[in-house]
Amino acid sequence: MIDLESVRLFVLTVELGSLTKAAEAAGTVQPVVSQKLKLLEKRLGRRLVDRTPRHLRLTEDGQAFLPKARELLAKHEEALTFGNEAPLHFMLAASDHAIGSRLSPAIRAMRLALPVNAVIEVSLGFSRNVKEAFASGQADAAIIRRNGGGLDGEVLRTDRLGWRTAPNWRPPSNSAIPLVSLGSACGVREVAIAELRRAGVEWRDAFTAGSCAALHDGTLAEAGVAPMGDISARGLPDRGAELGLPPLPPSEIVLLSRARSPAHAAAIRALAAAVSGAAG
Repeated sequence: MIDLESVRLFVLTVELGSLTKAAEAAGTVQPVVSQKLKLLEKRLGRRLVDRTPRHLRLTEDGQAFLPKARELLAKHEEALTFGNEAPLHFMLAASDHAIGSRLSPAIRAMRLALPVNAVIEVSLGFSRNVKEAFASGQADAAIIRRNGGGLDGEVLRTDRLGWRTAPNWRPPSNSAIPLVSLGSACGVREVAIAELRRAGVEWRDAFTAGSCAALHDGTLAEAGVAPMGDISARGLPDRGAELGLPPLPPSEIVLLSRARSPAHAAAIRALAAAVSGAAG
């Protein structure tokens, strides 16, 4: 028989790209995950993962086994569900600027941690609104971006803010810097404007987006320059020094959470591991 926990840890390792992050998500330690993977590989008679201290890569056999592993876990969960249980509900409220490119890995990790019939709800907004949703009890977990410190919540990572533009974009000569942002309610915009004013750099609003995805597209369309963190920039480099713009302070990415059941606690662990991973 294949050990299902080994299969689950294999999938978590792939989703999060790290043995350590898989261990955090599963509430265990890295040597346990490593040992479980070795036992799974021994049982299958195939090497699934090539791993070094800095990189983890699926082998050809690992790529072939991954969809089978996901299906096996889904079938196992389905076998434990009799159809008359009320589905567990898990709500995540997150700042778009705080979760960025980690949203997809976070959803996949939470999906693995929760029962197969669970309902996951995700609400994106500004950090102040996200905090209100958590404080009111609407959200089980909240991911916010925090500037200037604070003691509440768990700091998952520090995210470096930078000035992001299209690769070949150049600012208009003798004109105010065209600013691309999420609008006047955005805390990242407030930080950026404060630094521009402190440095005596003129600016103007040029493009307002409704999401960080649209913000990214606006920069690629050469609408202007956007203050964005590494977690949401999708690989766009920081061109601040090149363009003569002031450096921006880093922010803390913070998790607020409450575990209403063991399943909620598992989802929160998985969420934290996914968001604290590399920003790619």
